[in-house]
Amino acid sequence: MAHATRGSQKARDTLDYLRARISSGEWNVGDLIPKEVELMELIGVGKSTVREAVRSLAAFGMLQTVPGVGTFVRSRTPVSTILSEFLAEHDLEEVLVYRRSLEIEAAQHAAVHRTEEQLEALQGAYDRSVAATDGTADTCDRSATPGAFHLLIVEASGSMLLRDLYIGVLDVLQRASKEGRVILGTTTDTMHRDHRAVLDAIANRDVRDAAHSMALHVDRDLGLRTDMLDFAPQTERATTLIDAGYDSEEIAAR
Repeated sequence: MAHATRGSQKARDTLDYLRARISSGEWNVGDLIPKEVELMELIGVGKSTVREAVRSLAAFGMLQTVPGVGTFVRSRTPVSTILSEFLAEHDLEEVLVYRRSLEIEAAQHAAVHRTEEQLEALQGAYDRSVAATDGTADTCDRSATPGAFHLLIVEASGSMLLRDLYIGVLDVLQRASKEGRVILGTTTDTMHRDHRAVLDAIANRDVRDAAHSMALHVDRDLGLRTDMLDFAPQTERATTLIDAGYDSEEIAAR
C-alpha cells in the first residue's frame, strides 16, 4: 500500500509539474513540450508516470499528442474540454451557428491585434495547405490542430477565452465529422480562395473585410449531412452572402 501511495504521489507531482509549466505560460499554447526522455530526467520519474500525466492533461484538453511530431500545449486551462462535453448535449446545427460567431469575432480581433510574427505564421499555414498534395491540406474540419490556419486566427485575436471556447466547439464538430454527421461542404479550391481573402483582410488590418470574408467562408465550409438539414431557412441567407462575395470580387477585378 505504501508503494502504491508513493506511486500515486509521483503521478500527482508529475501532473502538477506539467500543469504549472502550462498555466504559467512557460510552455505557451502551440509549443511542443519536452520529449518523454527529457521529462523523465527533469522530473525524476519513470516513463509510465510521464505518460500517465500526459494522458491526463490530454483528457483535460490542455495537451494534444500528434503522432510522429510530439505533444503540443493545446490550452492553458481545461475549459475547452468542459465546454465540449456541455455542447455535445446540444443540437449540432446550433453548435455550427455558435462556431460561426466565434470565427467571425476571431477574424475581426485578429485584424486589429495580430503581430507580424502571427501574420507570418498564418501565411505559412496557408502556403502549406495550398502546396499539400498528400491529403494533408488544412481543411476546416481539422481547425483545432496546432498550427492550423483557423486556430492561428483565433490565437491572433489575443483572447485566451475565445480560444478555449473555440477549441471546445471544434472538439464537438470534429467528433461529428468522424461520425459522418458533419461534412466539408466546399471544394479545396474554394476553401483556399476563402482563406486567402481572410488572410489578406487580416494582413491589411481591415476589420470589416475580415468579418465579411470569414462569414462567407464559414457559411459554406462545414455543414450537416444533407439528410439531417432543412435547407430552406439557411440557403437563402448563405446564397445572399455568397452572391455578395462574388460581387465584391468582380468589382475588385474591374
